[in-house]
Amino acid sequence: MLLLNTCLLCLSVSAFAQNNTPKSVSAPVVEPDTSKVSLLQPVKVKDTSKSGAVEYLTLQQCIDYAIQHQPGVNIALINVDVAKTTNLINLSGALPQVNASGNLVHYLQQSSGSAVIDSGTTTTATTTGPKYTFVPGVSVTQTIFNPSLLYAYKSSALYVKQAEQATDSTKIFLVSSVSKTFYTLLNNLEQINVLKEDTAQFGKSLRDAYHQYKGGIVDETDYEQAEITMNNTMAQLKQANENVVPQYAALKKLMGYPVDKQFNVVFDTLEMMKGIHIDTAQQLQFEKRIEFQILNTSKSLQDQLVNYYRYSFLPTASAFYNYNRNFQNDHLSDLFSSSYPTSQVGVSLTIPIFTGFSRLNNLHKAKLQRQILDWSETDLKSQINTEYTSALANYKSNYYNLQLLQKNVTLSKRVYFVVTLQYRQGIVPYLNVITAQSNLITSEINYLNALFQVLSNKIDLQKAMGNITY
Repeated sequence: MLLLNTCLLCLSVSAFAQNNTPKSVSAPVVEPDTSKVSLLQPVKVKDTSKSGAVEYLTLQQCIDYAIQHQPGVNIALINVDVAKTTNLINLSGALPQVNASGNLVHYLQQSSGSAVIDSGTTTTATTTGPKYTFVPGVSVTQTIFNPSLLYAYKSSALYVKQAEQATDSTKIFLVSSVSKTFYTLLNNLEQINVLKEDTAQFGKSLRDAYHQYKGGIVDETDYEQAEITMNNTMAQLKQANENVVPQYAALKKLMGYPVDKQFNVVFDTLEMMKGIHIDTAQQLQFEKRIEFQILNTSKSLQDQLVNYYRYSFLPTASAFYNYNRNFQNDHLSDLFSSSYPTSQVGVSLTIPIFTGFSRLNNLHKAKLQRQILDWSETDLKSQINTEYTSALANYKSNYYNLQLLQKNVTLSKRVYFVVTLQYRQGIVPYLNVITAQSNLITSEINYLNALFQVLSNKIDLQKAMGNITY
């Protein structure tokens, strides 16, 4: 009966290792192999969905998809068009302004005068104008000079540049976030593959321990310890599989990927290992950071505002042309029988003499705001330098840690192999096997964590140096 229970347990472990990937996520499943292989070797990936139509995306494809479909990026692109349209609105005053008007008037009561009749002996009251008038007209105004239009013209390109830089900033943040989330997901999927392999190995160890126990070679506790190790590994595997769902959801959100569709992540092992290196001898250049570029554009816009208030005392000049046609009659039906046209052309000049010191106060305010931007630049440089030094230190330390952990994986595999042979020959107790197995799992998981941590550190360092491309 105990042998039957052991076989059933092994079968359940094998089935769990094959079917524990959530269906809704359709994560890539590495076909298990009972032999130990090096971590992150090229593997065969198969689709676990029923339809077989699940899309496979690399990191670059995820980034490209996010650039096109992420709501934040599309909003930023729309804001560029908004800035261009706003400039057209602000500059519309430079074009001729044409207006048409018309006034229809019915005089209910008119002023009256007196007229002399028959050599001045008789007087009678007379009205001074017709009862009905209609005066249509057209007016054309052309601005010759206006300080507001001059400011709008000089700042228009800067506003568009500012909107484009905000779009670039959004894309850089998106590339960084998608890359780090992709690595987090891939790390979890690789850990699942490692735990599946170890589960298969522990199943074999569990069977060996049982047979040795039945043969009287080892104590019953060896078999129980093997079962404890198996249960712990299965719990780790279950937790890793459950983590896949929210990690895919986080990546979908960043990409703007439809929630009702599924995709798998894939990677090129050689390219990823090549891409782990970065030249740490590069010097930090503040001008390459998008935040620094945006601040410089804001300073240029503030300079234009200072100049606007400085020269706002200049007069506003415009040319105008007016044409009116006066229709009038005592009878409404005959209103349009006769007309009296008039037209005029001229130049209008407006000079601000006293505005309650508003120009001087606005100029002082604009200069103070310019000083704030200067101090903001000093603070931004300090922040960028702190971010750069932290990212560089994290990359160097984790890269060194990765090299040591890679050696640990090799040593753990060798120790596990030797201890397993010694246990089968009855040289060492089963506790040594469990310790070697635990050390092997820990070293493999730690190596994967370190590898993807270094990749994330590289993204942080590239972002700090302003070297992220999209």
